[in-house]
Formats: sequence, structure tokens, C-alpha cells
Amino acid sequence: MNSQKYVFLTSVFVACLVVSNMIASKLVMVGAFVFPAAVVAYPITFLITDVVGEVYGKRAATKVVHAGLIASVFMVLLVWLGKMLPPAPFWDGQEAYEMILSGTPRIVFASLVAYFISQTHDVWSFHFWKKKTNGKHLWWRNNASTITSQIIDTVVFIGLAFGGVLPGSVLIGMMFSQYAIKVGVALADTPFCYLLVHWLEKEAR
Repeated sequence: MNSQKYVFLTSVFVACLVVSNMIASKLVMVGAFVFPAAVVAYPITFLITDVVGEVYGKRAATKVVHAGLIASVFMVLLVWLGKMLPPAPFWDGQEAYEMILSGTPRIVFASLVAYFISQTHDVWSFHFWKKKTNGKHLWWRNNASTITSQIIDTVVFIGLAFGGVLPGSVLIGMMFSQYAIKVGVALADTPFCYLLVHWLEKEAR
């Protein structure tokens, strides 16, 4: 795939995925909702795979998912290496570095498992509905595939990332809060799905 736009969207996808892994250890509370900070970046990845799949096909979307998987593994290795390097005697940020990134291996492991399962399902589901609708109703395919995949992602990620660390009631609350927000984002990004598909199709013609 030599399209510059495809490369651009893949880059955005990888950036959102890597950033979500880095910031997922921070828990945010807005009203009664508690959720990982990653919720601001990760839902964008589902939008991108749907857009890429719509224009370039299932194989191209799968390549994007694989690129994200490789980038995430590479990220955790580099973070670990950065932690192991001896700090300069006059630098007092080692404790802060370890405190912020100490949960990264577990967070990334949970993210990788949830990511692989949910993104694989998303690509499959999007094209399943594309076939069922004869390529029509993009809004339905975008939302149906994303919303169902987000259930898988939310339960697997929070269960693996925070299970045994936080009380069960908190985990359930986090799952509900995060999923509610993800559904809201999925519904809100529908216009952007159409805009991006139109943007890509102009080059594909």
C-alpha cells in the first residue's frame, strides 16, 4: 500500500495506540465516572480501522492492526530499557520515571490482549456487516462493529490491567464508565468516518 494517506492514517493509529498504553495507568474521575486516561486516544483506533477497511479493504485494515501490535511491543521494550539504564548522579527523576511507568508492562500486556481480540473482531465485524448491507449504511457498519468490539476491549483490558489491584465494585464501575464513554465517542465520530472515507476515496479514484 503506497498511498500517503494510508501511511498517514496508520501513523495516527500507531500514535494513538502507543499514547493510550502510556497514559492508561492514570485513572480519571468525572462525576460518577471513573476511567483510564487512555479513553481519550484509544477509541480513535477503531475509527481508523473502519475507515481504512471501507476504502482499502479488510487486508489493509488488518495490516494497520499488526503495525500497532508491533509498535506496542517495541514501546514496552524501550520503556523497560530506559528504566534499566543507570541514571546520572545529578538527575533526581528516576523515582518519578519508575512511578509513572512502573505499571507499563502490565498495562501494555492487558492492552495487547484486549487490543488483538477487539481489533480483530472489529475488522471482521465491519466487513461482515458490509457484506450483509451490500456496501451500504456506513454509519451502521461503523457503529455496530465498534460498539460490540468495545465491549470486548473494555472487559478484557480492565480485568487484566486492574484485576487484583482494585476492588471488584470499582472494576465494574470502571468498565461501565469506560464503555459508556466509548459508545459516546463511537456515535460522535460517525461524521468523521464519512469525512475520512470521502477524503481517502478522492485519492483512490
